[in-house]
Amino acid sequence: MLKFGAGHLEINNEIGRYIQAAGHEKRATAILDDLEANALYLSDDTTSLLLISCDLAALEDDFIKRCRESIARQTQLNEHDIIIACSHTHGGPCLLPTNRRMPVDSEYMERLRSRLIELSCEVVKSPAPCSIAIGRGAAAIGFNRRCCWADGTHTMHGNTRLPEFTGLEGPEDHDHMAVFVRYENGELAAILHQNTSHPTAFYGSDVYSSDFPGAARSWLRESLGENLPVLFLNGAQGDISMEDQRSPSKSRETRYQKVARLGHLMAAETLRLLHAVEFHDSLKLAHIHDELTLKVAQPSDQRLAWAHQTLEKFDKGEPMSGMDRIIAHGVSLLDERYPPGSEETVSLHAFQIGDLVIATQPFELFCQFGIDIKSRSPFPMTAVVGLADGFHGYCPTVYGSIGGGYSGEPIYWTRYLPDAGYRVVDKASELLWKLWHQPIIH
Repeated sequence: MLKFGAGHLEINNEIGRYIQAAGHEKRATAILDDLEANALYLSDDTTSLLLISCDLAALEDDFIKRCRESIARQTQLNEHDIIIACSHTHGGPCLLPTNRRMPVDSEYMERLRSRLIELSCEVVKSPAPCSIAIGRGAAAIGFNRRCCWADGTHTMHGNTRLPEFTGLEGPEDHDHMAVFVRYENGELAAILHQNTSHPTAFYGSDVYSSDFPGAARSWLRESLGENLPVLFLNGAQGDISMEDQRSPSKSRETRYQKVARLGHLMAAETLRLLHAVEFHDSLKLAHIHDELTLKVAQPSDQRLAWAHQTLEKFDKGEPMSGMDRIIAHGVSLLDERYPPGSEETVSLHAFQIGDLVIATQPFELFCQFGIDIKSRSPFPMTAVVGLADGFHGYCPTVYGSIGGGYSGEPIYWTRYLPDAGYRVVDKASELLWKLWHQPIIH
């Protein structure tokens, strides 16, 4: 028998604290809409799984590990059956060291850990029988943002009307997955939906916001129930943005219009799927995880010297481009934290709910890798989820590494050798096929 628990709570930070951004130093002056953690616990006779989706940019490994260990102790779950993912909103607290002048908000993280333990204990303590439905559709909320130029360079965003523009570097993925959970009496109890984009409408702003995933959640609650837990899991969005680079007219949208448009698109597709799916009270539930060790890249001596010179000028207050200061900080931080020969181990998961399998990893994978994982999956429906179980930055394709620029060259949050994404695809595929061959236990 399938059982579940679900819930949500607010995880706002205090006004006056820094907001996550690489190129801006802004403190929050208001809460535009609540940041939330939404949780879904699923279990049957053989498998238990706790999924938590946070309206945050990302959470690094050390925090995730401590949080999972605490939750496991208090819920009696295996810590590897707890997956904490982030939506990657750029309207949340400063939790990543991407800005030289903004410290990571450790006080907030301690409060967050307590809140996530509280939420987990609540959703796990009294699981109830349920039925589940799964749907797959499409919603175009994400577009490739890596622009290629005649001189061989690639940039994040750009004026595609210029004659030097030679095309976009990679593909897009508009797949939209949704999982619906309802009580035995037929009342809807929780939604998990997944799509691929970068929630950056409030990047560089001075307000806290859950961005378009929060807007979609609000629309769904207006239609289906004000206390409905709604989890959003983001896809392989490393080179994907909210803006269609080929349609510059949309750049005239305000932040608020953009969030409303994309939130409506996603919520509408989730609602359409809800009206088309069939619920089942007996589905195969399975979960496996594994680890992958990757080699860390090093900036060249020339690039490191440039970074140090740039940061010296920046610290003296000399004017410079925002991208120069971002990359210089990233190069310097990479050199500071990872000596030559460094390696890191990352966690990957695959969990099955009936015909759907979800593969998770802790990267901002470039979109092509997500498509590759799906194309190699034996399951009828496959979703790829990033920023889960930690944060290990961008994983560019070889095209991205050749084109360089932000998210293409080695910095702290693009820190692996160019083979990393391909190895992630191989490991994810291995996990999916292991799940596929697992027997159904009656």
